[in-house]
Amino acid sequence: MRRKLLLSGAPLALLGLTLFCVDEPQVAVVTALGPFGRAVRTVDTPGLHAKWPWQGRRKFDHRLQVRNARIAECLTQDKKNLVVDWYICWRVAEPELFMKSVRTRGNAELRLEESIRGLLSAALGHTTLDQLVHLPATGEPEAAFATVTDPVARDGAALAKEQYGIEVVDVRLRRVNFPEQNKQSVFDRMRAERERIARKYRAEGEQEARRIRAEADREKERILSEAYRDAERVKGEGDAEATRIYAAAHGADPRFYQFVRTLDVYDKVLGKDTTVVLSADSPLLHTLTDGQLPGGAR
Repeated sequence: MRRKLLLSGAPLALLGLTLFCVDEPQVAVVTALGPFGRAVRTVDTPGLHAKWPWQGRRKFDHRLQVRNARIAECLTQDKKNLVVDWYICWRVAEPELFMKSVRTRGNAELRLEESIRGLLSAALGHTTLDQLVHLPATGEPEAAFATVTDPVARDGAALAKEQYGIEVVDVRLRRVNFPEQNKQSVFDRMRAERERIARKYRAEGEQEARRIRAEADREKERILSEAYRDAERVKGEGDAEATRIYAAAHGADPRFYQFVRTLDVYDKVLGKDTTVVLSADSPLLHTLTDGQLPGGAR
């Protein structure tokens, strides 16, 4: 009875050694029998697949993986010590090379992190703090970080694919900060620098204000002098015209002109409560009492 059970279970065991299933997010490598398990072929389509019973198989997840790297301390070009929080997005690109070089996800992430950490430190070593924290037109810090991380991702992708069969999709900085022991001194320097810039801008503003006021005062004086000159010219022309008119009127009829001028004097001098004391031979008195023009004319 036992022999019959063993004989009936043999085909099932053979099928278990021959068939294997590959899930949708997986890729499998069929390996030859031996201590190192040399890769024979790669299976990247999901479903049920067959192999020889003496062959092995290794499955790998080929979905996008995210490695939260250890926080790194890096030195910038202007000798600023920074604490950088960063991560790597990667996936298995060449399963056979991946199995041969790193074999497991843990080993892959450790080697990948070590390689890209060196590239990131070198990139930050060629970047100043102002370049790193300066916001571009978009106003987003990620755009400023991309100037550092894009070359790192490009170089790291070429290295990882060649050595480990890994596709590096992206490298990104989460946060850039100062070490705790350096924060206060850095903030003090930043505050002093901003105060120096503020004093510089205030001094430039005051100098510009003085220049503008001086120009405005000069322009005011010029406008006033030109206006005074034009007024005096017009006034002189008016006086000359009035003198000409008076001279013409006097030349046409001197006595009548004198009479009219006398009446103008009465109009200006004599009022309701005005008392005038005149001498007996005053021409004004003759005109009032006798109704004669100066010189005896009527």
